[in-house]
Amino acid sequence: MLLNDKTVIITGASRGIGRAAAVECARQGANVVIGYSGSASSQPLVDDLIAEIQALGRDASAVGTPAGDPETGEKLVESAVTHFGGVDVFVNNAGICPFHSFLDMPRETYLETVNTNLNGAYFAVQAAANRMKEQGTGGAIIAVSSISALVGGGMQTHYTPTKAGLVSLMQSCAVALGPYGIRCNAVLPGTIETDINKDDLADSEKRDYMIDRTPLGRLGRPDDLAGPITFLASDMAAYITGASLLVDGGMFVNLQ
Repeated sequence: MLLNDKTVIITGASRGIGRAAAVECARQGANVVIGYSGSASSQPLVDDLIAEIQALGRDASAVGTPAGDPETGEKLVESAVTHFGGVDVFVNNAGICPFHSFLDMPRETYLETVNTNLNGAYFAVQAAANRMKEQGTGGAIIAVSSISALVGGGMQTHYTPTKAGLVSLMQSCAVALGPYGIRCNAVLPGTIETDINKDDLADSEKRDYMIDRTPLGRLGRPDDLAGPITFLASDMAAYITGASLLVDGGMFVNLQ
């Protein structure tokens, strides 16, 4: 029970990595605030997730509002305080990656990606950190970045800067928030099979190439991130802040 009686906020938690992290945090004793887009298609997924968390003996609340909205962080914190009395862990997971070429990148696609992945994250982290400071008991903030923070992608010129920005944000927040006992770290997934890359990986040639690039011989699953996120959220990582943890099956170091 690494997170016994802690309250964890997770954005983008209705599916993929966020959902896996929410279930594992509940399994480790936490109550969870589920951040999701608010779309009608997400509601059944959220209902199922709440039921699964309750079956584990913990509780959950849900806040449906776009991750790119600067007010979203305050709404998530308000729900955590109302339902569970405070915030111990904030996991910024929400993100989009509408693959598109650079030279004809639609302005609205670029802006939506930056607002969802980075600008919204900034203000949500700020809201969670202010609450943690007010509580006076420290806390943990974890950003789900990407291996794309470290490498380029011709169809991801709008996406990779946001993921690099999350790493940098965690490094700077580690310095700014350390005096309050708030730890800030990032996890950098490799190629994880989620909705965000479902269409891209439908190309069997591309899929096989990505598997071949991965020393562990398979693509990642959302559950592969749940353990590292839970670890960084827990007291087992009490002296870790400003760190970036690759969770990529060895893909980044495979230069040959």
